[in-house]
Amino acid sequence: MRQCPLVARVALVVPCYNEAERLDATAFRHFRLPDDEIEFLFVNDGSTDTTSEVLATTGARIVNLEKNSGKAEAVRRGILAALDRSPGFVGFWDADLATPLSELPGFMEIMGSRPEIDIVFGARVRLLGREISRRPSRHYVGRVGATLISSSLGLAVYDTQCGAKLFRVSDTVREVFSTPFLSRWIFDVEIIARFVQLWGRDRVARALYEYPVTQWHDVKGSKVKSRDFIRALSDLWKIHRAYNSRR
Repeated sequence: MRQCPLVARVALVVPCYNEAERLDATAFRHFRLPDDEIEFLFVNDGSTDTTSEVLATTGARIVNLEKNSGKAEAVRRGILAALDRSPGFVGFWDADLATPLSELPGFMEIMGSRPEIDIVFGARVRLLGREISRRPSRHYVGRVGATLISSSLGLAVYDTQCGAKLFRVSDTVREVFSTPFLSRWIFDVEIIARFVQLWGRDRVARALYEYPVTQWHDVKGSKVKSRDFIRALSDLWKIHRAYNSRR
């Protein structure tokens, strides 16, 4: 009698655009969670290099987008594909592993020990005893951006842009990712705005946990440029106007 394959309780989406030189396929292939089954789902976002060949060596599920659609849409499409297999938790992680996969068990520990938490965002907080290395210019620009984001959302969020996030699967998560995002640059902020719209600000404040990662390192070849800060400001205004007008 053929046994049904074990359904992973954790599904992690990894968006990829021209990541052939930066993606550590071995790290993904050999990573295991101590107490849970994990499935990686890579979204090849119209790459023009050999990303597809590198992804094939991971042995993981791959969603291929015909053309480059941007990280926001790649993550959204990946989350929807991951939800098809009904995991208990779904999230996304940057392909360059600026946040190492060794941080994921900490996210899971929060989810397991605190049932009121439905969303865990990684946060790059430079505390003693942690290895957080960011270029000073990006750090200071990020702090300005975080202040503006907190004001727009009405929530004291420290770091929306760390590329490591996990969600407890629910009908609300499906709805949050059901339609394309307005923003290509700070869709992470729009994710929170959608939760606020559906749950209310007070519940989101209780359900969202920012997890100070112990390690985070800038990786060469980042596609985020200094001029993108201006685009992010424009997107923040779009998000603020759209979601505040709907409440």
